[in-house]
Amino acid sequence: MEVKTDIEIAQENEMYPITEIVDRLGIDKKYVDLYGHYKAKIDYHVLDELKDREDGKLILVTAISPTPAGEGKTTTSVGLADAFHQMGKNVMVALREPSMGPVFGIKGGAAGGGYAQVVPMEDINLHFTGDMHAITAANNLIAAIIDNHIHQDNPLRIDTRRVTWTRVMDMNDRQLRNVVDGLGGSINGRPREDHFKITVASEIMAIVCLASDIDDLKERIANIIVAYNYDGLPITVRDLNVQGAVATLLKDTIKPNLVQTLEHTPAFVHGGPFANIAHGCNSVMATKMALKLSDYTITEAGFAADLGAEKFVDIKCRMADLKPSACVIVATVRALKYHGGVTKKHLNEENLEALEKGLPNLMRHLENVTKVYGLPAVVAINAFPTDTQAELDLVQAKCRELGINAVLSEVWAQGGEGGIALAEEVIKLCEQPNNFGFTYPLDMSITEKIETIAKRIYRADSVGFDLKAEKQIKRLEAQGYGNLPICMAKTQFSFSDDPTLLGAPTGFKIHVTDVKPNSGAGFIVARTGDIMTMPGLPKRPSAENIDVDNDGHVTGLF
Repeated sequence: MEVKTDIEIAQENEMYPITEIVDRLGIDKKYVDLYGHYKAKIDYHVLDELKDREDGKLILVTAISPTPAGEGKTTTSVGLADAFHQMGKNVMVALREPSMGPVFGIKGGAAGGGYAQVVPMEDINLHFTGDMHAITAANNLIAAIIDNHIHQDNPLRIDTRRVTWTRVMDMNDRQLRNVVDGLGGSINGRPREDHFKITVASEIMAIVCLASDIDDLKERIANIIVAYNYDGLPITVRDLNVQGAVATLLKDTIKPNLVQTLEHTPAFVHGGPFANIAHGCNSVMATKMALKLSDYTITEAGFAADLGAEKFVDIKCRMADLKPSACVIVATVRALKYHGGVTKKHLNEENLEALEKGLPNLMRHLENVTKVYGLPAVVAINAFPTDTQAELDLVQAKCRELGINAVLSEVWAQGGEGGIALAEEVIKLCEQPNNFGFTYPLDMSITEKIETIAKRIYRADSVGFDLKAEKQIKRLEAQGYGNLPICMAKTQFSFSDDPTLLGAPTGFKIHVTDVKPNSGAGFIVARTGDIMTMPGLPKRPSAENIDVDNDGHVTGLF
């Protein structure tokens, strides 16, 4: 039987006009900006009209530590929402926007897969409504203003050796990670070492995702530290007086994007920070809209529960006063066998011994979700045709030992119908009381908060701080930033900062190499190991497979 690609499935789907989705949600047309027939932006002022409406239940979808075998977190989120919809529930799904870097680099976007996708998938995975471009432009406007200020006699006495704001682009380009710019004589600027990050790692992206309105957006932008002067004091965007101009570039970007799933479930897709180098959650604004417009909001946080879920809890929920009702942890038999030492080419073969060795990864994430974050949880086993009954039975048995149900999810192949059993379990969990809480209190020192995350969530034995990081922490606390939450920048492939340590490693040390303030976003970024903020392309990038014909028909996109 021929297996259809994601894009073929999406292109065969008959979408409803987005106006029908808007009407179903009961949103006044004055809050709707149409982007063609199937996309719209919703003005955040609609929240003023909805403020007296009771919030629905918030459901978090997270996963085990990712592997090349894939876990299907976004696919599960979409399919679960469609299952709720099939059951007659008032539901919305709230997801992040894809970055074009991974779309053209490795196989996989952020629109789901199989029969559990948000559409129009080509638009969502590419330019969408222009949010990534606007964030890139806003970020780079600040960079241009900094260098122009230095060129124009530098009245703020910016130390060119300590400019911390970097340029960004929404593409994987390792050649631009570290550059020297300003060459060609004084008229072309002042030569200095510079850097590029991918757009989703920009603090502007984090601010867009955390801002509550345009005034909050401007205040957060104004608070961004971009450099230090010759006395070691911070220089902010407020000092440069361009927060209004930057916010102007983002006036439409902060409006959540409304689309639909293949089964016409309403979906917000807004904001796209990575969870290994940023806070990894969709926008607060989209989540809050969904909570007012539906009885159940399903959202996902990037990568595994040690990264995305931890930041969802300790950054997003803390800042936005959100309280989730339940958590879904996505796992696959194939990925668990990979954690147990099986190479990718042998993952389709039954191997109970390797599965047993890989299961501690799932168990550790489960313990974190239920015992640290205090949330009731269910494991969604994302089904593959090669899974054997013995393997599925083993996963379910191990979960039962922790008092957790593991439910087979077949949404990739069946859409919402394949997620009914999972949805029924999630609905039960939403009615249970929970002990939701944070990993650490904010009044801890920066060092204590980092150590608490490393030891309580990752299970590290100890944390080592480079001399540079120690000095940065001391300076940040002296400047009054010690009470901010922590955003760990760490490899997604391991609980440790070594991507080769799979499963549930013990006896390791976390190495903190850099600590910097994202004072506009409102958190401290602690970089560990060799984590990079500008990915590279693989030997054979997906861009080689993508094409478009004379009618605008896209092929090769997953």
